[in-house]
Amino acid sequence: MIYICNIVAFNGAMLELKSGTSVSKNHFHRIVIAALIVITLVSAQRPPDRMWELFSKTRFTEKLNRKFGQYFYYPNFPEELKKLEGQPVELQGFFIPLEMGTVNTLILSKYPMAECFFCGGSGPESVAVAYLKSKPTQKLKMDQIIKVRGTLQLNAEDVEEMTFILKNAEIIK
Repeated sequence: MIYICNIVAFNGAMLELKSGTSVSKNHFHRIVIAALIVITLVSAQRPPDRMWELFSKTRFTEKLNRKFGQYFYYPNFPEELKKLEGQPVELQGFFIPLEMGTVNTLILSKYPMAECFFCGGSGPESVAVAYLKSKPTQKLKMDQIIKVRGTLQLNAEDVEEMTFILKNAEIIK
């Protein structure tokens, strides 16, 4: 017997469902293949990247910023991430447009625009800024997954700048 969803019996060429209907073995294989394709596509919507995992280990503490007279969240970087500062790293994420046209500054997000830090309520550990060496040669689209290589800079003080910065960056994919 095979137990998948409501399937209760498999007798060679036919599957018997709880509702009393049956499905041919060939049709069943098509359903399984379609389900695997859907699962693969859904899992591909999140760019897997070690850097996002490291960014997520950063803890934030609320402190008063005297210049602005407001409380802001300041990062406490994990040692593992501090060791990478000044080193070349790669970061893959969703392109979030700041301005129209091609510019030398990119925002990368762990999540698509609807879920990103600016629009969807994700935390500051889910976005990074990349300052490119030169303008992109391709036109980038919102939520396009891109990979960038640059020198990691961690920002713990400047509230007008992103927390995670890639300097001298280039788009590699």
